[in-house]
Amino acid sequence: MFRSSSNHAAPVLVVPSVTALRKTLLIGTALCAGALLLLTAAAAVFCEATLHVPRRVPGDPPATIYPAASWRTVAIRATDGAALEAWFVAPAAKPNGRCVAVLHGIADSRLGAAGFAPMFLAAGYSVLLPDSRTHGRSGGEFVTYGLLEKRDILAWAHWMRGEGCTETYGLGESLGASILIQASALEPAFRAIVAECPFADLEAAGESRVRNMLPLPGWLAKPAAWLVVESGVFYARLRYGFDFRQVSPIAAMAQTRTPILLIHGLEDSRTPHWHSQRLAQANPAAVLWLVPHAEHVSASSTDPPGFRSRVLAWFARH
Repeated sequence: MFRSSSNHAAPVLVVPSVTALRKTLLIGTALCAGALLLLTAAAAVFCEATLHVPRRVPGDPPATIYPAASWRTVAIRATDGAALEAWFVAPAAKPNGRCVAVLHGIADSRLGAAGFAPMFLAAGYSVLLPDSRTHGRSGGEFVTYGLLEKRDILAWAHWMRGEGCTETYGLGESLGASILIQASALEPAFRAIVAECPFADLEAAGESRVRNMLPLPGWLAKPAAWLVVESGVFYARLRYGFDFRQVSPIAAMAQTRTPILLIHGLEDSRTPHWHSQRLAQANPAAVLWLVPHAEHVSASSTDPPGFRSRVLAWFARH
């Protein structure tokens, strides 16, 4: 800096001391290190929480919801060796070869999906209710949001064909919906799919949920959520080798030839309905039903007759 005397003498250059510069440098370094440490911790916590979710272990098959059906527990091995378990439910009448796999959402289990079984059993379908990997009684170490799960459901589809299922369909809820969409781009294992409240983009879905949890004003929560999610994605790849940028239902929608009915509640606060709108835009053959007043995966309770008629008609058409 410059200092001038009152008699207009030439300005004098005042140079900060070496000690002051060193102190400033140390403070700056400490702040940067602290920010980096905080970001690393946030990324690790976020990543570990999304890879390991609470497990809801189902008990015996809930045969009372449809006593006339035949319930049995079945199991297969995933391509990576993980043990996968499910309930397979056959209607009282002789099976007609039409079967539906119902996939639950994150942190749920086959018990949560079992409520859809009566609708299909009454229409003559057999129903497969699998526990997704690391959920319920299925094995596996990580939830991978489709990286591994898409091949798991294809393995189940192959098993269903071995059980006499000549026409196989899929209904997915939330994460289960996104898994079915991704699987359909790999192999046309299902004649038609119904996907309720799927995410189109995993990172965008993560940012939305983190933003809702942060006790910050909107203008600050948005960039903070982006930073946490991007850091978590980097952490997952660095530590576990998972590239979550490959989780892309919207890319799968552009590739699949499987008929897909998208269902989304207009009041969904967890996965906003624009996810299904973008998925529908990626595939002109897809059909989108936006349900007024419906929250996340609640179309069947918000409009039971509409849900039943649309889902059964979609499968009947294909």
